[in-house]
Amino acid sequence: MVAVQPTSNSWSRALPPLTSQYAVIGAGLAGSATAWQLASRGHEVVLLEQATPAHRGGSSHGSARILRYAYADHLYARMMVRARPLWDEVERSAGRELITPTGALDFGAQHQPEHMARVLDDLGVEHELLSAGRATERWPGFRFDTPVLWHPGAGVIHAQAAVEAMVGLAAGHGARLETGWQVASAARERSGYRLVSASGAVVEAERVVVCAGGWLPDLLGELALPAGFRSAMPPLIVRQEQAYHFPYRTGGSAAAWPSFIFKDEHIQVYGLPGGEDADFRGQKVAEFNGGKVLPSAAHQDQLVDPANRRRVTSCVQDNVPGLEPDPYAETTCLFTSTPDENFVLDRADGITVVSPCSGHGAKFAPLVGVLAADLASAADPAAVPAEFRVSG
Repeated sequence: MVAVQPTSNSWSRALPPLTSQYAVIGAGLAGSATAWQLASRGHEVVLLEQATPAHRGGSSHGSARILRYAYADHLYARMMVRARPLWDEVERSAGRELITPTGALDFGAQHQPEHMARVLDDLGVEHELLSAGRATERWPGFRFDTPVLWHPGAGVIHAQAAVEAMVGLAAGHGARLETGWQVASAARERSGYRLVSASGAVVEAERVVVCAGGWLPDLLGELALPAGFRSAMPPLIVRQEQAYHFPYRTGGSAAAWPSFIFKDEHIQVYGLPGGEDADFRGQKVAEFNGGKVLPSAAHQDQLVDPANRRRVTSCVQDNVPGLEPDPYAETTCLFTSTPDENFVLDRADGITVVSPCSGHGAKFAPLVGVLAADLASAADPAAVPAEFRVSG
């Protein structure tokens, strides 16, 4: 059972500091995975969350995130090969199914299905490269004009359930969860770091791992990071994205629908069975990087942009005729991206900064936890890809 502490201001100020080897900031997919990995290795861990795990204002809520192997970059495809058995471990350990198999399609005039197929060939990942005609025969709910990549190993992750599972696994190894704990400052001390919450509660930790998602731009200035590290950080671009649930036409079923990525000269969209979020009766579809830019997650208003709705609906009407081009539900979410869409995973002194972002990090969560724990504990810092390092 996860230990949750009350957080009223007077009560918090009266408490002595909570001490721990590691303080992990943020209980989303990355933070929960990191806390689990550190705790399972015998480390003392406190997981600090400003709201509750997988809360609505973060990037790890809801029932639907794509799990896929197809990348034009060997780096991320190899990482998915490593991450998949870790997901199996999470499911076995937590005793619950977190991933629904769907398979995935990649198509569109500006996509790279042939290139991605070569990468999957190199890694031994099952796939097929199909002509537009062959693909239409198998998936009549789509309109194909170019070659199509299909790989059956893809699926949909129940993000919120995954967070709950990994928080539970971390707690089972002794980690402590503190909710309603918004970090106001993190000062360097001789023995480590002193974290102070907005309500005045204090945590003293030898090392800190920051998994703050869209709040990282605001939090960076409060962390005791070396000036050189902070200046070398790539810009973090936070967007309020919009997603829409389109109903399957008569006779359609979520069980028959794959996830997909479509890209042409006008738009890039992704779609997947929406699961619980879509009442199991529609496909979740969104434009990649189609939302407005925010200074940080604190500035989201959760209002859908009508122009974005029109763009996505038009794309569905033109390319996915198996869906009714009239969304029955819509929502907003957060993307935090770097200019090159690579992750950030590096350590400066005793602070490890983790931002597995750019709209494609959820699928790697348990592997990110392994890499972050390796880096934070100095167990195997060389395991972190150089592309993710701020310090080079």
